[in-house]
Formats: sequence, structure tokens, C-alpha cells
Amino acid sequence: MVFDVITIFPDFFRSILEHGLLKRAMVAGHVEVRLRDLRDFTNDRHRSVDDRPFGGGPGMVFKPEPIFRAVETLKAESRGANFPVILLSPQGRLLTQAVAEELARESRIVLISGRYEGVDERVAENLASDEVSIGEYVLSGGELAAAVVMEVVARLLPGVLGNEESCEQESFSSCGQSVGGRKHGMLDFPHYTRPADFRGLCVPEVLLSGDHEKIRQWRRKRALEKTWRRRPDLLQSIELNDEDRRILDQLQRAACEAPIQRD
Repeated sequence: MVFDVITIFPDFFRSILEHGLLKRAMVAGHVEVRLRDLRDFTNDRHRSVDDRPFGGGPGMVFKPEPIFRAVETLKAESRGANFPVILLSPQGRLLTQAVAEELARESRIVLISGRYEGVDERVAENLASDEVSIGEYVLSGGELAAAVVMEVVARLLPGVLGNEESCEQESFSSCGQSVGGRKHGMLDFPHYTRPADFRGLCVPEVLLSGDHEKIRQWRRKRALEKTWRRRPDLLQSIELNDEDRRILDQLQRAACEAPIQRD
């Protein structure tokens, strides 16, 4: 996977690429990150990338010319290869695990990091093939969003994590098959490690039992319970079997039978 990041702050990414998963993925040859300074694609002596918005209003807007030149240069380098050109934008589709898995099937992705008041709309309408948002909030620029996209996509590439199961069992994941042959897509089950007793807070006995089937059942139940309580909307897209439906039915009955606390 090759990530081409178009940005006016290439140094922003230095520490991100020198630590953690992205660094390991790069060292192992699974990922290549190419930082493209947008100012290198300007043609004035001030290397201007922004200007005042037509119609008035606060802030500055990224000009279309440098961004078009940058992407067209990348396309020329690729000799006709097709790849997604993603504008990081609050108006884009929300970055979900499903979107990350879609992008992980690509071999190259261009990420355009906006800044200031925004990017000339002609970039979104005529150059970018996609717009992606990492959340319903506003950042000062797209660099953080670009880093998030690279992280969530890179970790789905074969060999990057080094342990396929760790990917398959994470919250929201459908990158692999869960126990029972079904996709995940729900919140993760609780995790525990040593010591088994920490200040009187004990690990559930079932996890210490060595009984793999009981452990599987416990994990599935806790994952379903956590999803039902915190993100019930996710259950609409999960393939449930009879065991799952029994668990959810028990949770719902218990909630209905719980005593009402009065002041």
C-alpha cells in the first residue's frame, strides 16, 4: 500500500511515521508513505496555496490550482494506474471500519489534507474521487485525519499486525471470521491479563478455567451485552444465530424485570 499525502505541513507526520504501527509497517515493506508538500506545486514566488473566498466571509480557502497540479503529477507518475483520491473533509462520508476495509483493498491512496476555511469546491467536485470524515467535529486541518486513515487502513493489510486473530476480534471488525463463522461488527468483549487478583478486583473465573467452549460462550455473551447496551444500532447489521438471539432475549427480559428505583 502506498499513501501519498498532500499537505502544507509535511513535518507534522514525522513523529507519527517514526513510531508505532505505521513505522513497523513501513520497515517491513507493507506500507510506503510519500509526503507531498503542496507548496511545491505552486508557481508564484510566495508559494501561495490559499486566497480569500469569493462572496466574502472569514478565513482563507485552499486554491484549486496547486491541488490539481499535485494530483495530476501523481497520476502522471503512475502511468495511468487508477487509485482513489480522497479529500479529508467534514462533509465526507464517515470513516467506519467498513470504509477502512474498502480502502484496504486498494494498492495506492492519495490523501488531500485541507486547512483554513476549507478547499475550493472544484477539488471535491472535479478532482477527488471520495470525501472522508473521521468524525462529526471540525479540526484545524486534515493532517490528523490523514494520519487516522493511514493507521486504520494499514492495520488491515496482511502481515502488518502479525496476528490475524487480533484484527478479527476487535470492535467493529469484519476483516475476518468470528467464532462460528460469522462476521464480527459488534463491540469487543472485555479483556483481562495478569494478575488474576488486583486489589480484590478479580478476573472472571471462566477465563481461568481452561475450558475453551465456555470461554467462547462468555466472550460472545459479553460482546453482545456491551453492544446491546452501548451501540444497539450495530445489532441491525450483525448476523445472529440462535445462541445470540437467546442471549439478547435474556438481556431484554432482565432489563424489563429489573426493579425501578424511586426517589
